Amino acid sequence: MNVTTTDINGITIVNVSETKLTYPLLTDFVTAVTGLVEKGNKRILINLGNVSYVDSATIGCLMDLYRQASAAGGALKLAGVQKRVETMLTMTGAHNFLEVHADQASAIASFGA
Repeated sequence: MNVTTTDINGITIVNVSETKLTYPLLTDFVTAVTGLVEKGNKRILINLGNVSYVDSATIGCLMDLYRQASAAGGALKLAGVQKRVETMLTMTGAHNFLEVHADQASAIASFGA
């Protein structure tokens, strides 16, 4: 799985370079993000700009990562969500918990100073 991380102003950005984020790829993704939470990263932004498709396992995974970050006193947000992925988030109700931003810049700004 092609996942990279960068840090901008104390916000850890997880860039997913896959076009489909589905069950077979989730282990590496979960390991990467869970590791960030365990290391104490409090502000995590998952950039899904390249992802055009997710399955139900991915939605469950995102919700679990959101809960982990929240339980650790942090925040996990999404950026660059394409329409098809946004539809899945809405259909499952995940959009009620996961904060979604149109692009990385607006998501970074949402974390505040």
